[in-house]
Amino acid sequence: MNTFSAPEIDYSAIAPILIIFVAALVSVMVEAFIPRASRRFIQMLITYGAIISAGFWLFTIRDTRVITAGGSLAIDGPAIMMQGTILVLALLGAMLISERSLDSLGDSFAPRASALPGSVDEREFTSRGFTQTEIWTLFLFAVTGMLSFVAANDLLFMFIALEIMSLPLYLMVGMARRRRLLSQEAALKYFVLGAFASAFFIFGAALVYGYAGTISLPGISDALSVKTGEGALVLIGLGMLLIGLFFKIGAVPFHQWTPDVYQGAPTPITGFMGAAVKVAAFGALMRLLYVGFSGLRWDWEIIVWIVAILSMLVGSLIAITQSDIKRMLAYSAVAQSGFILVGVATATAAGIAAVLFYLIAYGFVTIGAFAVVSMVRDASGEATHLSKWAGLGKKSPMVATVFSIFLLSLAGIPLTSGFVIKFSVFAAAITAGQTWLVIVAVAASVVAAFFYVRVIVVMFFSAPTENTASVAIPSAFTTIALAASATITVVLGVIPQPVIEMVANAGIFIR
Repeated sequence: MNTFSAPEIDYSAIAPILIIFVAALVSVMVEAFIPRASRRFIQMLITYGAIISAGFWLFTIRDTRVITAGGSLAIDGPAIMMQGTILVLALLGAMLISERSLDSLGDSFAPRASALPGSVDEREFTSRGFTQTEIWTLFLFAVTGMLSFVAANDLLFMFIALEIMSLPLYLMVGMARRRRLLSQEAALKYFVLGAFASAFFIFGAALVYGYAGTISLPGISDALSVKTGEGALVLIGLGMLLIGLFFKIGAVPFHQWTPDVYQGAPTPITGFMGAAVKVAAFGALMRLLYVGFSGLRWDWEIIVWIVAILSMLVGSLIAITQSDIKRMLAYSAVAQSGFILVGVATATAAGIAAVLFYLIAYGFVTIGAFAVVSMVRDASGEATHLSKWAGLGKKSPMVATVFSIFLLSLAGIPLTSGFVIKFSVFAAAITAGQTWLVIVAVAASVVAAFFYVRVIVVMFFSAPTENTASVAIPSAFTTIALAASATITVVLGVIPQPVIEMVANAGIFIR
């Protein structure tokens, strides 16, 4: 007779995840029982308190290395590093969501997402000053999924974490206050394509289970070391798993959702999603490849090379043709995914450290860039067309200068974090014998520099016109997020050594 034995759970090791999850549940209760007038303040208090508490606890367990929850969660150096990065980016993202001074109608979110765009109901909700406080509940669930995703040690828990992270994002993308139809279209595209990607992931997990007889990543690795006669099944399964994860990082050819979602989503959500989701997805991708499928390195390495090259070149080339700032940053994100994949392809400790460093620095640049985008406005709201940024450097030199710092960092110009992180990734790839891939990456960087510099030229070397947008005065929330992002971008470009040593000391994934 089989008896069930409960798995041992190290609650201290998974406490950061539990803190955010419990806060999300409390947030649901707030929406159900607290009067509408008081919800926003209480939701913000819960969100900021949970993120700070989880970050503090994570700091206290920074040296923990344990596999817990029946082998479903691996709390190791890379996981803790990425969880810390997600929490910091979530804190900055929450500040952008909290902003209410930029738009005359309130925050960036529809007063009632269920109301039809432009309907009488929507105008009525707006006139009453309704706010979409459910955004905080969705935000906390998304962060819960991200923290779990980077630590998932089996395919089932990885899939669950993927869905907990994704489903709230699908909803948040469709909640923009202005340009509602564009926002809802973006949410629908994101949901439909995301559902396909999730289906590929779970189907791939089923095939891998059929091959290995287990969904545990270490168990899959062990099966690969002893079974050699069923290669096609596991290769097809791995390919499907990679489709699901490549979709989340926005890599070519699974990037089609990226420009539409980046453009249509409320800008605070775009910034948060562009920064934190990339950290979570790359964390899961590296754990999948390095822990579960290290025995197939010579097979998946080729796939990563091809996707990296396509992402760098396609992202950089198509970004040149964009006239909308948010779409340009979307294709930039596609290209950046390709650069990060160069580090993933090395499958070395130096490559892991370089990818972690890249994700940290890129996250702050992304949050800061979209903070600036949310501030540049005209009578209809955010002014994202490039023509409306002409002469912005003369009208608002401080904001234009800060945005230029972020653009130069994305281009990889020295004295910004972008140069150091690209150098780290390229150095790791050269050490791993992938010099040819670095040559392609450098060529793509040169191409990408054109559209970054083009925006700077438009801002500083064009005369302001009657169509030039203005910069709205933000509250302390956006100001703090923007100042922190700009400061870290410069500091990591000038004195990166402390962070480089920190990510190097994180070590490798345990199994």
